[in-house]
Amino acid sequence: MLRMLYIACNDTIPVESQLVFTLKSLCGFSVKETALRLFITKANVYKRFSRAKKYLQEQTIELDDLTDSDMANRLPMVHRVLYLVFTEGYLSSHTDVAIRKDLCEEAIRLTLLISQSTVGNVPETYALLALMYFHLSRMNARQDDSGALLLLEQQDRSQWKKQYIAIGMGYMERSAQGEVLSRYHVEASIVAEHCLAPSFKKTRWDKIVASYELLERIAPSVLHRLNQAIAMAEWQGPNAGLVALKSIDIPIWLNSSYHWSAVLADLQYRCGKTTLAQKNTEQALQKAPTEDIKKMLRNRLEKYSL
Repeated sequence: MLRMLYIACNDTIPVESQLVFTLKSLCGFSVKETALRLFITKANVYKRFSRAKKYLQEQTIELDDLTDSDMANRLPMVHRVLYLVFTEGYLSSHTDVAIRKDLCEEAIRLTLLISQSTVGNVPETYALLALMYFHLSRMNARQDDSGALLLLEQQDRSQWKKQYIAIGMGYMERSAQGEVLSRYHVEASIVAEHCLAPSFKKTRWDKIVASYELLERIAPSVLHRLNQAIAMAEWQGPNAGLVALKSIDIPIWLNSSYHWSAVLADLQYRCGKTTLAQKNTEQALQKAPTEDIKKMLRNRLEKYSL
C-alpha cells in the first residue's frame, strides 16, 4: 500500500491530481467524499482523476524501482494523503457513518510504517503521528449514546484515553529533534492544548490563537484563519471573533461549504445578532453534507433561538 502511495504521489503530476487519484483509487474515497474533503466539485474530481490515471498508465515504473531519493521527494505528499485519510475518518463525509475509526487506524498504521523506514524517519512523520494520537485519544467521547456527534465542550473528558495522549506526547518530543517546523508540528501543538486542558473554559486559548498565527505563516489557509477566529472568540469574546472573521477574504469554495455559515451564525448569536444568525444557521444546515453534521449544527446553533 505504501509503495503504491509513493508511486501515485508522482511529483510530475499536478498536486491536485495526485491527491484525487490517491484518495479515490488507493484509499477508497467516493467521488463525493473526495470532493468534500478537497473542497472541489465532483466534476473536478473526475477530471483530475482521469488525468492522473492516464499519466500513470503510460509509465512503466515497477513497485521496487523507486529510489530513496524518489521516496524522499514524494514523502510530503504521502504525509498529506495520510493526513486527509485520518481527517475523513475523524469526521466522515459518509452519509451513514459519522466517525470511521477504521480509516483513522489505517492512517496511523501506515504512518507508523513510514516512521520505521530510513526515508520516513523524520520530524514531520513524528509530528503527524502525534497529531493523530491526540485526536484518537478523544474519539470515544465524540458521540453520545445515540451516536450523535458531540462538540468539544460537551465531551466527557474522563472518557479521553490518557495512554494515547501519552503516546502523542512521546511523538511530539521526537518531532522536536532537528530544525524542521511543519504544519503537523503546529497542529499537533494545538490539539495537545485541548488534550491537556483541565476543562474547556480553562483551555489556554491565547496559546491556540498564537499557534494558528504561526500555522498561517507556515501553511497559509483560510481554514486556519477561521479556526483562529473561533479560538479568539473563546479567549477575548465573540465580538473579537467576529472582528477576526471580517478580515478574512472568503474564497468561493469556503462560502459554499457549511463551515463559514456555521461559525458566523454561532458568533452572531453570541453577540445578540439573532436575525443574521438565523439566516446563516439556515444556510449552514442546507450546506451540511450529512445528517450527522446537520444534527451537530442544530445541537450547537438552534439552542440560541430557544
